Amino acid sequence: MHVHDTDPEPLVDLLSFDDVDHLLTSTAIRTPAVRLARDGAVLPASAYTRRGASLAGQPLTGLVDARAVLDLFAGGATVVLQGLHRYWSPLRELTAELELELGHPCQANAYLTPPGSQGFAVHADSHDVFVFQTHGTKLWEVHGEDGPEEVLLRPGRSMYLPTGTPHAARAQEGASLHVTLGINQLTWRGLVRRTVEPLLGSVEDDHLPAGYLDDPADVASGLAQRLRALADDVAALDGAAAVEREVERFLTTRGQLFRGGLADVLAVDGLAADTPVRRRRGRPMVMRDLPDGRLRVLLGDRHLDVPARIRPALEHVRAAEWLVPADLPGLDQESRLVLARRLVREGLLEVVR
Repeated sequence: MHVHDTDPEPLVDLLSFDDVDHLLTSTAIRTPAVRLARDGAVLPASAYTRRGASLAGQPLTGLVDARAVLDLFAGGATVVLQGLHRYWSPLRELTAELELELGHPCQANAYLTPPGSQGFAVHADSHDVFVFQTHGTKLWEVHGEDGPEEVLLRPGRSMYLPTGTPHAARAQEGASLHVTLGINQLTWRGLVRRTVEPLLGSVEDDHLPAGYLDDPADVASGLAQRLRALADDVAALDGAAAVEREVERFLTTRGQLFRGGLADVLAVDGLAADTPVRRRRGRPMVMRDLPDGRLRVLLGDRHLDVPARIRPALEHVRAAEWLVPADLPGLDQESRLVLARRLVREGLLEVVR
């Protein structure tokens, strides 16, 4: 466990009490983005969702009943907002940046607890978590090797809990809102599995011979032969190439980040040599040399293959806080505009407004 204090305003701005009020009462939020818990038990979704809701004549399932949520909250239930990294932009961008720093998938949930209440009993998470308070106070009971320890979280105070740390928390005098960032660690076992699994395709998928239950010797011999062949294939694997594939897999399967994309669609054709642009928050830009002499640029949710001659311009894009197309080195004026417009369309760059 590690506790850190900082300026509360940047953390509160990520998800405030008013933001949660807006999501619950003024949007068509649906389950499983919302769940409720009280005194250690998760409440059934039927207790806080609307029946008979529809949209354009089609049934709309899981639509949250704001009045029911408010009544249950008043009665001591904790409201959990799940998967905020998918639909709440400030946390979406934060988790995207955290993923690039750590190299592990990240998620964000929030917990709104009424005064004096506790949503969940002592439990442990299967992943590392960063917790920060944005409203009210919450007293945490964290179990370590030396026994339980109490930590009071308030706005501006954050806490790190390693995987498997038992904990529980109770709101104090007022309502409490905290955000949990979960780190879904990629493991050595997973990497080995993804590296070795393609080799299994070389093992024929024929039936085992009939009668092996009474005489397993033939099967044992055949298995030993195939395992030796597989072991030889594993020994011949290129570890560096496997890691490169893992990097590319990670940096082309992240969530899409396009806030402001509609305005960019309208502005991109009018992009001029002096139009300021900048990298989107949370967007990676990793370049890899391809065997055919081109460059592959990993953009988070996709890759872009380009001529190697534009590397200096791409390096400038990667290094600059913001830029104008006229700044791009190694290209003529028209090529600078073509590249800048392409990178805006791909979502790497956004037009500065």
